[in-house]
Amino acid sequence: MINIILYEDRYAADFKRLNLEWLDKYNLTESHDLMVLNDPRGTIIDRGGIIYLAQAGDEIVGSAALMKEGEGEYEFAKMAVTPEWQGKGISRLLIDQCMQTARDWKVKKLSLFSNSQLKTAISLYEKYGFRHVKVEHSPFATADVKMELEMEG
Repeated sequence: MINIILYEDRYAADFKRLNLEWLDKYNLTESHDLMVLNDPRGTIIDRGGIIYLAQAGDEIVGSAALMKEGEGEYEFAKMAVTPEWQGKGISRLLIDQCMQTARDWKVKKLSLFSNSQLKTAISLYEKYGFRHVKVEHSPFATADVKMELEMEG
């Protein structure tokens, strides 16, 4: 049984571990990632964003965040599922929760940055209606994929 819960500071180490697992696996960890992962409250929540965690029993097995970029615009970020829990629909639960929050908040546009190595994730984003756009204004040197989703707002 997977529960999607709101981030609390006591989960900071889990949030960092989950994201570094995949970032390090693909050699994608950058200073911008570490800045966010070392201070999720200051870089995401205090700036008007939100972090969701996937919990299985007492274990935190996934994460996803909405980071405020501007009025009505958010970045879908820091989605991760620990390897032993992948392929069980947890990413979908996290995206569904973020999409519901985006609708509740009347978000007009969601964007995300990714890397072309992450084919499963990119395919999933496409299923949710995200479209590929030119990579501009990326805080990441390794982000060679940018996608956007125009929402009703």
